[in-house]
Amino acid sequence: VALTAIVGGFGNYVVPLQIGAKDMAFPRLNALSYWLLPPAVVILMAALFNGGIDFGWTAYAPLSTKGPVGKLFFLLAFATSGFSSIFGGVNLLVTIIRMRAKGMTFLKMPIFVHSIAATATVIVIATSVVASSLFMVIFDRVLNTSFFDPSRGGAVILYQHLFWFYSHPAVYIMILPAFGVLLEILPVFSRKPLFAYPLAVWSLWIIVFLSFVVWAHHMFTSGMWGLLSFPFLVTTELISIPTGIMFLSSLGTLWRGKIRLTTPMLFAIGVIANFLIGGLTGIFLADVPSDVHLHDTLFVTAHFHFTIVGGTIFALFAAVYYWFPKISGHLYNETLGRWNFALFFYSFNATFIPMFWTGTRGLRRRVADFPPELGPLQMWISISAFVIFISVAIFLYNMIQSLRRGAPASSNPWSAQTLEWTLSSPPPAHDFERPPEVTTAPYEFGK
Repeated sequence: VALTAIVGGFGNYVVPLQIGAKDMAFPRLNALSYWLLPPAVVILMAALFNGGIDFGWTAYAPLSTKGPVGKLFFLLAFATSGFSSIFGGVNLLVTIIRMRAKGMTFLKMPIFVHSIAATATVIVIATSVVASSLFMVIFDRVLNTSFFDPSRGGAVILYQHLFWFYSHPAVYIMILPAFGVLLEILPVFSRKPLFAYPLAVWSLWIIVFLSFVVWAHHMFTSGMWGLLSFPFLVTTELISIPTGIMFLSSLGTLWRGKIRLTTPMLFAIGVIANFLIGGLTGIFLADVPSDVHLHDTLFVTAHFHFTIVGGTIFALFAAVYYWFPKISGHLYNETLGRWNFALFFYSFNATFIPMFWTGTRGLRRRVADFPPELGPLQMWISISAFVIFISVAIFLYNMIQSLRRGAPASSNPWSAQTLEWTLSSPPPAHDFERPPEVTTAPYEFGK
């Protein structure tokens, strides 16, 4: 839930404000998207009491096609949440395409809106594929079809291709909104225009295209046709180019800026530092020889967490602190916010950097046992992970206390230039009384 909170939560709340719309394009579809989630949670919990599941989050066939009914509940929960995502993605795309304020052209939209539009495109395309694959598994279980039964002409590896065709773009469903938050915040607290804004926008859309042609780098050890390895190695390396442009835009915006190290800015800088490590370590997993050695080790776990937690979750904290005054009408406690960042940043790195070392020495993920000589390091990792919990507790305390007793927030406490900051905090029920008109780019600091 946390990994999709930016696109689902802030996408629904902030995007209409930033484009000058009164609401989402389809409020009822929005409600349906939301209310599909509680049944999905109930069905998923029911799986635990009906035999459970033993195939992990990937639900690989043929293991998922047989066994207790709890597996069927998992598949139905996954599919239900998929429909919720698709409906939300369609709603976001229509809202952004059809309801922008007068004068808000493609290159006058806030970068966060671009990131949400790019994410919604991935959601609509990729989630439809994984939903189809889930129904194929359900049909194999319930209707005795043979999509994934080799004894009757099916193909087990077909499920992996369909699953990863969704699940690697799903990484960008998580990280593209994080890029949007990052590049939204940096200009405000650097008091500079967003560096290479057009290039950053086009890079987001290039990432969308390339995200659909890299899926099989998850399958280098699966036994797929060997000649496929090289083209997927190349496409995986290629996607690092537009991703690198995100870093170029970030660093160029920071360069010689009048930086204010507020809590949102600290978390945004944390995204840059963490995702850099995640990106560099991803190169080893993109190359076939090193991936064969590192596959399914804690090196992969560390890489994944530096990209997703180090990128998306840090960006989520940045977004909460940045838009909290606008949403709540209150200011948060800056001192507690800094403590939240400091503890989370240092404990996160202390938890996952050692996993790169243990992974290169063959320590497997999803396995509880480890050599005795790694005991002290494993204890260090466990203690560091507990400190992460403490940092999140500080965050929750800060938010609750600020909602109850925080100082009133002005309409624009950050002196930002996007449309949401022209409204009161919190905004009125239907946002804008009169449709706004946009005449300038969103980041004109210092001009």
